[in-house]
Amino acid sequence: MGLILHHKSLGRVFEVRCLHIPVNDRTPFEGLLQTVENSIKYEHAMSPNRPIYLVGDSFGGCLALSVAAPTSFAKTPLQPILPVLEAMPSELHVTVPYLLSFVMGDPLKMAMVSVENNLSPPETLQKLSDSLTSMLPLLSELADIIPRDTLFWKLKLLKSGAAYTNSRLHAVQAEVLLLASGNDNLLPSGEEADKLFKSLKKCRVRYFKDNGHTLLLEDGVNLLSVIKGANMYRRGRQQDPVTDYIPPTLSEFKKTFDEDYKLLHLALSPVMLSTLKNGKIVRGLAGVPDQGPVLFVGYHALLGIEVSPLYEEFLRERRTAVRGMAHPILFGGKHESSRQELSRFDAIAMYGGLPVTPINMYRLFERNQFVLLYPGGVREALHRKGEAYKLFWPDQPEFVRMAARFGVTIIPFGFVGEDDVLELVADYNDQKNIPYLREWIESINREAQRVRDTVKGEDGNQDIYLPALLPKVPGRFYYLFGKPIEMKSMDNVVRDRKSANKVYFHIKSEVESLMSYLKRKREEDPYRSIAQRAVYQASWGASAEVPTFEP
Repeated sequence: MGLILHHKSLGRVFEVRCLHIPVNDRTPFEGLLQTVENSIKYEHAMSPNRPIYLVGDSFGGCLALSVAAPTSFAKTPLQPILPVLEAMPSELHVTVPYLLSFVMGDPLKMAMVSVENNLSPPETLQKLSDSLTSMLPLLSELADIIPRDTLFWKLKLLKSGAAYTNSRLHAVQAEVLLLASGNDNLLPSGEEADKLFKSLKKCRVRYFKDNGHTLLLEDGVNLLSVIKGANMYRRGRQQDPVTDYIPPTLSEFKKTFDEDYKLLHLALSPVMLSTLKNGKIVRGLAGVPDQGPVLFVGYHALLGIEVSPLYEEFLRERRTAVRGMAHPILFGGKHESSRQELSRFDAIAMYGGLPVTPINMYRLFERNQFVLLYPGGVREALHRKGEAYKLFWPDQPEFVRMAARFGVTIIPFGFVGEDDVLELVADYNDQKNIPYLREWIESINREAQRVRDTVKGEDGNQDIYLPALLPKVPGRFYYLFGKPIEMKSMDNVVRDRKSANKVYFHIKSEVESLMSYLKRKREEDPYRSIAQRAVYQASWGASAEVPTFEP
């Protein structure tokens, strides 16, 4: 039942099976392990190519057959009180669930599960109070659900399971996604994550610093979202970033854009403009085709800060996920730590991002997808001082030829606004002059997959680094999707490189022209300043669309 909050979402993409151990069952740890093993063998025999995921929570971690995760039972607060529990008179056993509740989890986060997000502060407080109050009788019922003898047996079972799995850690070959709690009063989950991360060959961690031991019963944690964000969902033997992708659910969308990114997007108040076939510029995405395949080609702003509002707008207005082609380093997990929290990189994978390769683009076009491509790549997204809005496109028109082959509609787009939000204070050139940072940059790039080794000059310089930035009082983001370029019946582009180059440089010129237009027109926007936008939203409501310049 510890997975009950996740049954619905997991059930959309998995066949969910739960191991039930009856209250009076006294099967030893090795016997339980055999039961799980037999089930795994049976399922594998029925569907040899279908992956099997084992989810183990707390004691269940010992039963994850291929994982063989070590436990920290020797450090648990329950260890010293085991003799006390054994000596406790049976009539006092009713108090045990209350004692355990203090170490099992965060009661506030557990109570918040049933509280809706759209309530007013007084309503939220009342609902939370009711939820907490309703939990108290349930604690007393635990004494009947978990009899005294069963509790003792479970604790001994955990002790034997810990010893068993600790001795087999070296044999683990499976992929492991470890969810660790930072506020776990029952087990030192953070320390255990550190050890597992070093010991297991294919281990990735997601660290929830504010959650307790009952992580999967607490508000704000969605197991399927974590699996998708960590790029560890697959349908077959090998991961396929094209066919394994699961579009975000409504609840995931609300969590991301109505909670996590809400204040940021509200402060930026993005302006989305598109161009109709007759050349007229309109507010919104009316100029974007309804059907794919469509390829969006544009400028990659500093750290890719333009991507999130773009994804949100297409999901809100078109109910369409845009598949963004990104550098492979964003999906490997090689540079993660044992205290890796959910990050912006998780959102990239969850909202359609995939490694930029010709075969991935080919297969997306085959499936009539909406695809996002930045020819400038890392060099553009990690540009230096004074290079804002400068394109670093190599002389490689292959995407144009592929688009012509599939009859893709190419839409060039421009973006401006990064200079109103961030100031670059220490760029690549600055950091290369600092010994420690220079060594770190060289180490990262030595291990990272190279994308443009064959391209000479700055267009091919795809070195990865982390720019030092200072935030500014936020201005506004502006997007303009240009006039669609139909690639149907352009067989000459497929066969002739010269024709492909001509289209390629036309697209590049269009992107530069669109950005010039936006830089010029934003000077006419009466709501470019956050102060004016705040006044407007105070008058018309936070959800009101803030006006902008006349196109």
